Amino acid sequence: MYTMAMTIELGSLITAMATPFTQDNKLDTDTAVELGEYLLENKTDTLLISGTTGESPTLTHDEDFALLEAMIKGMRGRVPIMAGTGSNCTQTAINSSQKAEKMGVDALLSVVPYYNKPNQEGIFLHFQAIAASVTVPILLYNIPGRTGVNMLPETVARLAEIPNIVGIKEAAGDIDQLEKMVQQTPGDFSVYVGDDAMTLDAIKVGAKGVVSVASHVVGKQLKELIDLAKAGDIASATERHNALSEMFNILFVDSNPIPVKYALRLLGFAMGRPRLPLTELSDENKAKLEDILDRCLGVTEAE
Repeated sequence: MYTMAMTIELGSLITAMATPFTQDNKLDTDTAVELGEYLLENKTDTLLISGTTGESPTLTHDEDFALLEAMIKGMRGRVPIMAGTGSNCTQTAINSSQKAEKMGVDALLSVVPYYNKPNQEGIFLHFQAIAASVTVPILLYNIPGRTGVNMLPETVARLAEIPNIVGIKEAAGDIDQLEKMVQQTPGDFSVYVGDDAMTLDAIKVGAKGVVSVASHVVGKQLKELIDLAKAGDIASATERHNALSEMFNILFVDSNPIPVKYALRLLGFAMGRPRLPLTELSDENKAKLEDILDRCLGVTEAE
């Protein structure tokens, strides 16, 4: 049984927020709140906590909820907070989603089950069960490069009929598939692209916006690109896209969030290093990232 989800506007720019750690690799909620403030100032519409960019695979459940609690308290209702509560175990995803809802989260992100490789009916039933267990809005997350299975547009269309499944982060890297999802779902179902470099193309085929990594560094510029594209000024939007393309590429030169954590350290945030099995950015790629940051933002000094 479903209950109609609360109405909430997630906007066009959702930042998948990186998780700060201390020098001894412990969760740093104080810096997380500082980072949230910075992202809010730089045009982020919604903050996504404990997503892949937030190193969710190496956060404990206790850390997930400690981070969520800190962000809800620290942001004081000034920006919607979305929690990554997905799992490849349906019951675990339900439990996490229900706990996040009780804590006062505004929305949930739930990923296609990874490693098990369910078929399309299994994917549908997984999300159906999660949606029936909570009332808050849910954004689906399709990223076959990490999960090992692709959720097809037809399955997304079925899920879009469930009242509190309100959209999808589509990160298959296939603009044709994203366009089919836009075409096969209702007008109030929000399709977000999960790849910064595809933002302009996605907006042109009807996407609402992007769940972004680059917005940590170029949030205002990216929001301007989106607004121009939505206003139909494709020429100006293309200029903004071309100016940001180097940044989009360098932030994915290694496994996310390795590059963006280093970029944030260059910007003055005490992010710490990624947790193993992720490693530090290579010296060669550090130099490339520093050069691009310097040219884009005038940032020259590392931590």
